[in-house]
Amino acid sequence: MNRPDIALTVNHIAIQTDDVEATTAWYREFLGATVEWELDAFSGLTHDRLPGIRKLVELRAGEVRLHVFDRADHSGQGPGPRDYQFQHVGIVVDDKQDLVVLRERWLRAKDVTTLKWLREEPPSDIVVDSSGMSSLYVLDPNGLEFEFIHFAEADS
Repeated sequence: MNRPDIALTVNHIAIQTDDVEATTAWYREFLGATVEWELDAFSGLTHDRLPGIRKLVELRAGEVRLHVFDRADHSGQGPGPRDYQFQHVGIVVDDKQDLVVLRERWLRAKDVTTLKWLREEPPSDIVVDSSGMSSLYVLDPNGLEFEFIHFAEADS
């Protein structure tokens, strides 16, 4: 079948946690995310896919949407550093200085929010590769890794 390429756009990143309120508060503090909507009633399909789901909150930071949800049968364990999972999600920022701001916000958010961290790792330094791309790597409280990226050509 000869089809043109399918243009993909990310709608949201789903984050399973055992504490929706604390995780929501952390993302609000770290990314300045706003709550767009909340759900506590779900379709049969959702219950089949995510048994025990009790609450889902959609957060928005710029054009990125995060769906934070819990499940009654959550193990309380996060993904191990070597477990199969998305290794990280890369999110582009417009200005290289945004990486500095995000690193500072991460540190402040960790200090002012009270929740259990599954992996105690500080944010990375801001690194620049040979092409001029700058990256900052951070973990969220659930042990999920995000890479915030600035491309040097965006400054041209």
